Amino acid sequence: MNILDLLVFIPPYIYFLILSLIIINTNYPTNMVIISSHPDIQYWFEQRIEQKFGSAVQCCNREMGGKEICLYYKTKNRKQRSDEKMDVYFDIKPDQLPIIYSSNYNIRFMGLQKLHPFDSEKWEKVHNILLGAGIIKRNTAVEPHEAKDEVLQVVHPASYLNKLKWSAYVARVTEVPFLFALPNKLVQQRVLRPFRFHTGGTILAGKLAMERGWAINIGGGFHHCSKEDGGGFCAYADITLCIKFIFMNYSSIQKIMIVDLDAHQGNGHERDFMGEEKVYIMDVYNRGIYPHDEYAKGAIRKRVELRHFTEDAEYLDKVSRHLTDAIAEYNPQFIVYNAGTDILKGDPLGCLSITPQGIIERDEIVFRAARENNIPVVFVTSGGYQKCTAKIIAESIINLKNKELLR
Repeated sequence: MNILDLLVFIPPYIYFLILSLIIINTNYPTNMVIISSHPDIQYWFEQRIEQKFGSAVQCCNREMGGKEICLYYKTKNRKQRSDEKMDVYFDIKPDQLPIIYSSNYNIRFMGLQKLHPFDSEKWEKVHNILLGAGIIKRNTAVEPHEAKDEVLQVVHPASYLNKLKWSAYVARVTEVPFLFALPNKLVQQRVLRPFRFHTGGTILAGKLAMERGWAINIGGGFHHCSKEDGGGFCAYADITLCIKFIFMNYSSIQKIMIVDLDAHQGNGHERDFMGEEKVYIMDVYNRGIYPHDEYAKGAIRKRVELRHFTEDAEYLDKVSRHLTDAIAEYNPQFIVYNAGTDILKGDPLGCLSITPQGIIERDEIVFRAARENNIPVVFVTSGGYQKCTAKIIAESIINLKNKELLR
């Protein structure tokens, strides 16, 4: 046994004490020694090093005593860091379907996820059902990169990202009051980091839809977050970011349509694209529930307000007619489809009465319209507050595949 094997057993608080002093007093690190097998400790030091030195870090692992140990960090220069952290666009293999998911999407934090009505593990359930059905395979999964600050700042000002460094603000955004009492480092890792992976997935979906004609992010759809404020369990404006990246990378695209069919008004992207002629918003929502954002409604070009407990026949008729009209009116070159399942009957927050089959038919209406008009489409899952919604989302994707709308 050598000295490195013995160091494995040093208590975590010793690392925090000693290495904090190293970070504070070191001016030009090239190799920073950090010996720890604990992911929380590794994450904490990555953040400290990046904040102090403005350089990214690469963990170099070594197996010791049957454990994978983060032996040391190599810092990278600023240009490498910037290029890598903006790398949310990347190519996938021909045998990969543009269905995006990461195990990092799921929020598991000492049971705190149970304090919110949102099923914060539904994305994993959707993924597993699709695996079981043979729609996707483990070795061909498309895993997104985390959207780091350089990416987020394409839309979000530093002042907003700084607000997320306060647990009290994150508690308000996520509507989980208990987060107020937790250290922000834990909140960043266990709550906001998953959201950043979702956001990277939505941005990547834009690129893949441009290349393949469609893409599905099994997550995302944070339509209550604008560039300057979050809310309604939405911390990052992934829809706005997806659209901004398309405009930045595809100069031929000048007209994008958001089709927001979540039960709630999508006030985040509406505030972001207020007065923007290059973005057309169609929003179908329950007028009697959150967020009641009258100002944001001014950005909606095709507004369809529903009453409480609207049922399938009326709902599907309105979606179909108004979508047809909107496409004919605007002739979009790209569609971002926010496919919330909180329209399901019994949803405690959506207060509508749509059946599972109604949701499947709704998604088919949108994808068929996109296919018939040769419009690339991105699908994000957005809201849905019942345990059964994961199964419905998966069944809808399977239906789209069976109807040859995913090809």
